[in-house]
Amino acid sequence: MKKIIFSFVTSVLLLLPNMVKADEGMWFLMFIKRLNERNMQKMGLQLTAEEIYSINNNSLKNAIVQFNGGCTASIVSPDGLVFTNHHCGYGAIAGLSTPEHNYLKDGYWAKTRAEELSPKSLYVRFFVRMDNVTDRMLSVVNPQMTEKEREAALNREMEKIQKENSEGGKYVVSVRPFFQGNEYYYFVYQDFKDVRFVGTPPENVGKFGGDTDNWEWPRHTGDFSVFRVYTDPNGNPAEYSPNNIPLKAKKFLNVSLKGVQEKDFAMILGYPGRTNRWVPSYWVDQQVKYAYPAWVEASKTAMDAMKRHMDKDKGVRLKYASRYASTANYWKNRQGMINALTAHKTADQKRDAEKKFAKWASKDANKAEFGNVLSDMENYFAKTNQESANHNYLSIFFRASRITPLVVGFTKQLEQYLSSSSDQEKEQIKNRLEKNLYAYYDESYYPAEVDLFADNLKLYAEKSSSIPSELSQVKQQYNGDFKRYANDVFSRSIFTSKINFDQFMKQPSAEVLHNDPLAKIATALLTKYYQKTPEEEKLADTYAKAFRKYVKGMRDSKISTTLYPDANSTLRLTYGTVKALPADKRNADVKENYYTTFKTMLDKYKPGDPEFDMPARFVDLYNKKEFGRYLDKDGTMHVNFLTNNDITGGNSGSPVMNGNGELIGLAFDGNIEAMAGDVIFDKKLQRTIVVDIRYMLWVIDVYSGAKHIVDELNIIQ
Repeated sequence: MKKIIFSFVTSVLLLLPNMVKADEGMWFLMFIKRLNERNMQKMGLQLTAEEIYSINNNSLKNAIVQFNGGCTASIVSPDGLVFTNHHCGYGAIAGLSTPEHNYLKDGYWAKTRAEELSPKSLYVRFFVRMDNVTDRMLSVVNPQMTEKEREAALNREMEKIQKENSEGGKYVVSVRPFFQGNEYYYFVYQDFKDVRFVGTPPENVGKFGGDTDNWEWPRHTGDFSVFRVYTDPNGNPAEYSPNNIPLKAKKFLNVSLKGVQEKDFAMILGYPGRTNRWVPSYWVDQQVKYAYPAWVEASKTAMDAMKRHMDKDKGVRLKYASRYASTANYWKNRQGMINALTAHKTADQKRDAEKKFAKWASKDANKAEFGNVLSDMENYFAKTNQESANHNYLSIFFRASRITPLVVGFTKQLEQYLSSSSDQEKEQIKNRLEKNLYAYYDESYYPAEVDLFADNLKLYAEKSSSIPSELSQVKQQYNGDFKRYANDVFSRSIFTSKINFDQFMKQPSAEVLHNDPLAKIATALLTKYYQKTPEEEKLADTYAKAFRKYVKGMRDSKISTTLYPDANSTLRLTYGTVKALPADKRNADVKENYYTTFKTMLDKYKPGDPEFDMPARFVDLYNKKEFGRYLDKDGTMHVNFLTNNDITGGNSGSPVMNGNGELIGLAFDGNIEAMAGDVIFDKKLQRTIVVDIRYMLWVIDVYSGAKHIVDELNIIQ
C-alpha cells in the first residue's frame, strides 16, 4: 500500500504545475493536502487541508452528508439542521403531502420542533474515513481469471474489509473500485435514519422555471428545502421515536451574507454520482447514436402518459409529481448529452487520444499487455450498439411501469407462501407483501398505470430489434393494440389492485398465481433484460479487461493527464471560482451574467403559469423593498449565481463555500451548453448553477416568517 501511495503522489507532484486545474477535477479528500492545498490557497482558500478533511479532528467533512442515497446536504446548525435542494427533498415532501395539505404546492415551515414531520423513509450518511486497499484487493486476482471469477474474488475480499471496519455493525463500510478497477479504497460511513422535514418554499419558488428552465441559464430557482437529523437520547443513530432528540452536530457550516464577486474562490464538497471521463470513442458513439435516443424517446412516452392524468386531477398530479420530475430531468439531460457530445465532437477528441495510445501500445515493451486493447473495445461496441437501444427501451419501461419488475419478486414470495407449512412464516410473508403492494396502490392511479404499461410496452415492442417470444405472441394476439392488452392484464392480475390481491389471499392458488398475466409477461421481460448468451458474456468479459488495461495504459503512458478517478458516489472536493459564461452565451436580461436578481426573476413572472408563476406576496415585498439584511451591496437581491466547479448528478444540494469554508449557496444544476461534462470537461463552458444563500434566507425569514430557523444559524455578516 505504501508503495502505491508513494509512486502515485510522486508522479503527481512532478506533474502539478501543468496538470492540476483550478476548475476541473473531483478530488479525494485524503489527497488534497498533497495535490490541491497550495493551489487552492493561491486561489483564495483560507483553510488548511486538515481543516477540510481530518480523521481525528472535526473538519468540514463532518458537516457534509449524503442525502437519502442520491443527493448531498450539509449540517448548518448545532442542532442538526440540514440544507439541501428542493428537488432532493421532493419525494419525501410529496409523500407527506395530501390534497388537503399539499406541502409541495403551498410550502411548509414547522413553527416548533414538534411540528417537524417524519417521512416514511429518509436517511443521511456521514463520512467517517477512507483508506487505500489497492495492494490487498489486487493480491486476490490474476490476469488468467474471467471477469466473473475476478469479481467473485474481489467481493470475498470486500466482505472481509467491510467486516473488519464496521465495528460490529456500527458503521457502513463500502469498498469501491477506481480507475476502472486499477485501484481500490474503502469508505466508512454512519447512517442516521430519523430525518424530519422542517420546511420548504412553495413549488412555484422551489421549481420556478420548471422543465423549461431546467439545465438552462439564466435561472431564478429557489431550489432548497430544510430537514433535521435526530438521534436517540445518547446521540446514537436510531429509527424514528418521539423520544429522539436533535443531532448535536460535531461540525456545522457557518453561513456568509457577504455575497460573491466574479473570480471569488468557490469550493464544493459532495457526492457526485457518476462520470465517464475515461471512456473510449466507441462508447461515445454508442450513446449518441443508439442508447441516448432510445432513452429520450421512452422517457417522453412515459411523461406524456403521466401528464394526461396529472393535468385532469390535482390528487393524481401529487401522486406522480416526483416520478414525473425525475423522468423529465433525465429526459432533458440525455437529449442535452446528445447535442453537447455531438457539438463538441467528443468522439473525435477521444479518437485523437486513442491514436496516441495505439502508437504507444505497439512498442515491443507494451504490445503483449496493451496491443489488442483498442480492437477488443471497438469489437465490443460494434456488436452491442443496437442492443444498447433495446436495453434502454426496456429499462425505461420498467421505470414507467414500476409494478412490472416488482411482480417477479412478489411472485416468488407467494410461491414460498403457498409451499410453507409454518403459519408464522406465512403471516410474515403476507404482511410484507401487503405493506409493499398497499404502498404501491396508495401512490398510484389505476388508469395512469394502465397507460404507462401500455404506451411504453408498445414502444419497446415496436422499436426493439429483439423482444421475447411471449411479447411477440401478445403483439400478434392483440393485433398491436397494447391498450386493450394492458386493460386485460390489469383487470385480471392479482397484483394490480387491492381488491384483486385481497381476493386471491382469501383463496390462494398456485394455478392462479402461475397463470397471472402480469407475472408471466414480467418474468419474460425481466429474463430478457438480464439474459446474456455465452457469446455475449465472452464479449463483455473481453471488453471489461480491455477497458481496465486501457485506463492503466493511458495513465502509465501519461497520454492522459487526468489525475482524479471517475465519480462514483463517494465524497469529493471540487474547487474553482465564481465565473460568468462567455460573452456569446450571455442573455440580455442578465446584467452581469454570473448572477441573476429578483428583478430579472420578475421579468419572467407569468401569473397562473405552471412554470413561471410566483407567490403574489413576492411582488408585494419587491414593491415595498422589504429584503431585510439579504440584499447585495449593489442594492439588489441576488437569486442564483454561477461558478466553474466540476460537478455532476449527486452533487445536487452540495454546499458551495467561500475561502473560509462558509456557506454561500447550494449547487443545484449545470448548464445545457456543457452537458457533455460527464464525459469531457469543457473549461470554457462548464458551469455550476447555485442558489444564493441570501435568497434562501430571505425566503425563509422575510417571505415565510420562519425567522426561528434563521436564528439557529451562525451567520457571518
